[in-house]
Amino acid sequence: MSAVGTGTPPVARESIDASGCLVTPGLVNVHHHLYQNLTRAYGPMTDSALFGWLRTLYPLWSVLNEESAHVSAWVGLAELAMAGCTTSSDHLYLHPRDGGDLLSAEIAAARDIGMRFHPTYGSMSLSEKDGGLPPDNVVQDHDEILAASERAVKQHHDRTHGAMVRVALAPCSPFSVTKQLMVDSATLAEQLDVRLHTHFAENDEDDSYSLEKFGCRPTQYLQEVGWLHDRVWLAHCVKPNDDEVRRLGMAGVGVAHCPSSNLILSSGIAPVVKLRAAGVHVGLGVDGSSSADSASLWLEARQAMLLAKLVSGAAVGTARMALEMATRGGAGCLGRLGEIGELSVGCVGDVVVWSLDGPQYAGVVTDPIEGWLRCGPATAKHTIVNGVSVVRHHQLVSNKVDAMLSNHARLARHMQSAAQ
Repeated sequence: MSAVGTGTPPVARESIDASGCLVTPGLVNVHHHLYQNLTRAYGPMTDSALFGWLRTLYPLWSVLNEESAHVSAWVGLAELAMAGCTTSSDHLYLHPRDGGDLLSAEIAAARDIGMRFHPTYGSMSLSEKDGGLPPDNVVQDHDEILAASERAVKQHHDRTHGAMVRVALAPCSPFSVTKQLMVDSATLAEQLDVRLHTHFAENDEDDSYSLEKFGCRPTQYLQEVGWLHDRVWLAHCVKPNDDEVRRLGMAGVGVAHCPSSNLILSSGIAPVVKLRAAGVHVGLGVDGSSSADSASLWLEARQAMLLAKLVSGAAVGTARMALEMATRGGAGCLGRLGEIGELSVGCVGDVVVWSLDGPQYAGVVTDPIEGWLRCGPATAKHTIVNGVSVVRHHQLVSNKVDAMLSNHARLARHMQSAAQ
């Protein structure tokens, strides 16, 4: 106990017995594409790298609409909560013509299930006819993107302490939008006082594209478009060289480390130990559920720990390092340090209780945190968001689970039939 409040104590909604358990802050997911769970483990794409993977899946995703965005977000957030996530971002960069207001549909799902949510209004402006990867019917023009971005912030963004919904602007990637859109999105984000997010230096193809198209490395491109500052967090950041790591740290940017997705797509291993040492806020992301496929931040934390051991040494890649990335690192990416991602005075009531019993934890005596991440697999016994239980005794509290899963199965079959 570090502090006791004054005045009349609040009436407890429920009492939780955490005897023999590990209690952690709620985990923070800083990169996802929730709609992609509708094409999870899609057979034709199990052996493809990033660009080929995208070219095959874009036509399927082009049938996304408000219903499928809502249901996939609900199911995806439920899955995250089961593994101890209390705050999630989402990078929704796909806006099919006549698809409706997909961002509002996602936010309604988060509010219904009770998750703290950081959706981004993502965008693409370069389609196949412009030399880009996506089909023409899922991109928007420059002015349309900026107007919709501003509208989304004004409609949904909450700046108050403990806010349940905050919106960021997120052009998909340097190879799917124009340079001018990157510049204008940064200007608009500053005017609206919101954060910026994009994919960055994800693999060798990404780096080669930057050199060929822009004549510079990705970090130099970020500086040229006004993105090299502490309002920005970047997804993946697999391929920065040492000078770029230093520059990213000096700028105070955040990085969403997505280890499982990076491995499945053969992108590489992000240098997270070097990034953290340089001053970068490194959080964890489960990425889209068509590449990482399992939306478990516990799994990503374990994967991050193991990869750090492989790259930087066993003594460096610890469970505590991974837990910090999954909590305070994510809070830093989202600009919410001292508010989420920690159990301290003044922070919100986002708490996870993990059981450390059963055969998989037998013998864990000296260090429960190492045991929690090195043993397992782990699911949350209780996930509490803003003081309210979302998961209780390993089960979702909502009574909508069966109906949502049934709807999700129908919508997934419909989306995947688009390839037939």
